[in-house]
Amino acid sequence: MGRYSVFSLMKNALSYHENWQAAWHSPKPKKHYDVIIIGGGGHGLATAYYLAKEHGITNVAVVEKGYLGGGNTARNTTIIRSNYLWDEASQLYELSMKLWEGLSQELNFNVMFSQRGVLNLGHSLQDMRDIARRVNANRLNGIDGEVLGVAEIQKIVPLLNCSPTSRYPVLGASWQPRGGTARHDAVAWGYARAAAAMGVDLIQQCEVSGIRTSAGKVVGVETSQGFIGAPKVGCVVAGNSGVVAAMAGMRLPIESRPLQAMVSEPLKPCLDTVVMSNAVHGYISQSDKGDLVIGAGVDQYNGYGQRGSFHVIEHTMQAICELFPAFSRVRMNRQWGGIVDTCPDACPIVSKTSVQGLFFNCGWGTGGFKATPGSGYVFADTVAHDRPHPLAEAFTIDRFTSGALIDEHGAAGVAH
Repeated sequence: MGRYSVFSLMKNALSYHENWQAAWHSPKPKKHYDVIIIGGGGHGLATAYYLAKEHGITNVAVVEKGYLGGGNTARNTTIIRSNYLWDEASQLYELSMKLWEGLSQELNFNVMFSQRGVLNLGHSLQDMRDIARRVNANRLNGIDGEVLGVAEIQKIVPLLNCSPTSRYPVLGASWQPRGGTARHDAVAWGYARAAAAMGVDLIQQCEVSGIRTSAGKVVGVETSQGFIGAPKVGCVVAGNSGVVAAMAGMRLPIESRPLQAMVSEPLKPCLDTVVMSNAVHGYISQSDKGDLVIGAGVDQYNGYGQRGSFHVIEHTMQAICELFPAFSRVRMNRQWGGIVDTCPDACPIVSKTSVQGLFFNCGWGTGGFKATPGSGYVFADTVAHDRPHPLAEAFTIDRFTSGALIDEHGAAGVAH
């Protein structure tokens, strides 16, 4: 390293970020935009980015009540996979997986996407029948997947307790090698920087308090920074979707619940894949920093709190310690909760609504983070063309009146 490079590194290290160039500008809102996106998380920022990149719509505002990526995007366990059961869901998540695979290059921002593989454990004969069915369905859709026996699992995860006398005996697993993890805040920052570079306004600390309509059409939103007009408004607010829908006089078929997670003290590398178990409602991976990232199931009650119930953590810890006895003396550093909104069929809503120009993207349950690129891509197309993207046609809100539901409870995640 040359003398100038060393000097530059030292100068930036001691500047406390004071002289760093801003990754995106923070403008005051204009009076009118072509599109307003409510929600500055991963899905909302991805929607704005693809509106600009794929459809040339750059007069876009993303309005966020807090800071970008500070909601559920910052409160998840970062697991990425596409091995869902039904054609409609698996094809949407597979689009997302393919976008993940080139996302760092496309955004010119390292989102730390790591294809370390995802194991879904089976603990009963019924689990294994469900796993075989799902893997076969995946492979028919061109999605990678294998059914593994105990010996193969033990080679991938030597620390996993595969004893036949364990409390949760492992009989096998599904294995998606292309699955893995990514850095959640880097995903939000990458999309934000790329969208802003194309002219999108990112407006933080701007809480939406109302959706203004006239003659059945949306005309804009009331915010803490005043009224902002737009003929199209896309709502991507995760666990608060029902609250925002009520501002337009709508009631969505979703329930919002706390979903908890926790991380341990840092350890030396010992777990290089993701291990999930629907039966015990727990999943675990190890971050690049060395912490064990552990997720639990949703709480049994509806609510918007981010604390959750202690018995959920207790149950998850018992299950993780049974699966990984070596982790029993590892100390936990912190615990948190997010708010997930779930639909009756464990699939999302990506849809126009009865109010012209008003669109909703919600109901992802525990699968929101993994869907980020694909969700933004199809939602941007839906908003731009005022009709569902082909991969989003099955996820319109109309399915709850037509009865054309997509039951993904078995494959959607441990929380359902």
